[in-house]
Amino acid sequence: MNTELKEQIFPKGGPKTYSLVEIVRGAPLIMVDKGPDHTVFAFPIVALLELLIALGVSVLLLLISLVKNAPLEELANPIVTTDPAKAPWYFMGLQELLEHMHPTVAGVLIPTIAVLFLIAIPYLDQAREGAGQWWPTAREKRITFGTALYALVAMSAYVLLDNAFPVRELLREVLPPLLVQAILPLAIMGVLVVIPALVVWRSRASIRELMLTLFTMLLVSAIVLTITGFFFRGPGFKLYLPWDMPNGYNPLNGL
Repeated sequence: MNTELKEQIFPKGGPKTYSLVEIVRGAPLIMVDKGPDHTVFAFPIVALLELLIALGVSVLLLLISLVKNAPLEELANPIVTTDPAKAPWYFMGLQELLEHMHPTVAGVLIPTIAVLFLIAIPYLDQAREGAGQWWPTAREKRITFGTALYALVAMSAYVLLDNAFPVRELLREVLPPLLVQAILPLAIMGVLVVIPALVVWRSRASIRELMLTLFTMLLVSAIVLTITGFFFRGPGFKLYLPWDMPNGYNPLNGL
């Protein structure tokens, strides 16, 4: 291209800018029909798997309904209260907490903290490495099982000790009600939760390992409280062995 023709096509000081491009053979820059490495498409792979799980659960519930009879009880009598009056199993953990602290703390404050923690996990742990994997490292596996064992022992001991020496009752006339009913039980529960987190944090843990510790503590504690309330609480909502319930009460009758 001579200079005169070039100046006509690309005038100097013009309002437009130009760039030179080159057409070459090879794969296009836009990765058509290709996804990131180590990923699975949500549809149809995950969608079909979820559909199969939903169908399987539906079949299981149908079989249970055919085998187990679940008749409606008689109309409730406001004069006679069922003993023990238990919540559904999915609220049993909260009802168990009511035995150890003020209802506002057990039914509002602690569940709110737990839900906010679950919401905050993806914002606190933003690491890409190992995301979506179950225990990508041996250390994370040890942390999970160690925390689960601690939660199992600590929460069980808390239930037994608070049942034998109820702080709310022993200090009712000694300290202010707010301190005895709410602050002190919440502090005890907070210390039980913070201990494994501090142990892991002092070992130079990552944010993911710390979140894993707190989540495991939350999950196992909920399981322990639910099982305690469902199987070990009898008449008067007192602790009994499942096979030693008074008045002929059987916790399995609710199933």
